Amino acid sequence: MSCGEPHETDCSEVLDHLYEFLDHEMPDNDCTKFEVHFEECSPCLEKYGLEQAVKKLVKRCCGSDDVPADLRSKVMGRIDLIRSGQTVPDQDITVTDRSAAAKE
Repeated sequence: MSCGEPHETDCSEVLDHLYEFLDHEMPDNDCTKFEVHFEECSPCLEKYGLEQAVKKLVKRCCGSDDVPADLRSKVMGRIDLIRSGQTVPDQDITVTDRSAAAKE
């Protein structure tokens, strides 16, 4: 998406990284670029506002649910693998007892 106007930071870059901006997961200098872009570009500002509202609604409606301990453990394990540079499997690897499977 582009509003058709020239900007220092392109609309597509802003929209591609919008959730990083919303979640405060980008460097300060990039945040500043995005803030300047939102001041100049009403379509991107509107998209930002919509995504921010959805995020707040989800947090309000679902924010009190407890995360199951096993799910949290799996997610944290994958994050640790990614941070260490190891390959992360596409699916959970489940070890099966072949002797038990052979008896069936």
